[in-house]
Amino acid sequence: MSKICQITGKKAMIGNNVSHSKRRTKRTFEANLFSKKFYYVEQDCWIVLKISAAGLRLINKVGLDRALKAAVAKGFCNYKDIKVIG
Repeated sequence: MSKICQITGKKAMIGNNVSHSKRRTKRTFEANLFSKKFYYVEQDCWIVLKISAAGLRLINKVGLDRALKAAVAKGFCNYKDIKVIG
């Protein structure tokens, strides 16, 4: 699985390391991702999502079902990509 948030679509960005002498070298800024288990009430099962901290705040704000429907509508994830436990 790639390093992309399944809820917000956040992924790595390209930027520069800037030294004291202002020399620039390329680097990547990775998203703050982690795997988290959620209980999906509508389907009566546990699911595992790879989400960012911003995605977790969004789920806490609008709810898991609404956040998943918005992510699928925007193309950030598919229902078949979501890992179901039990």
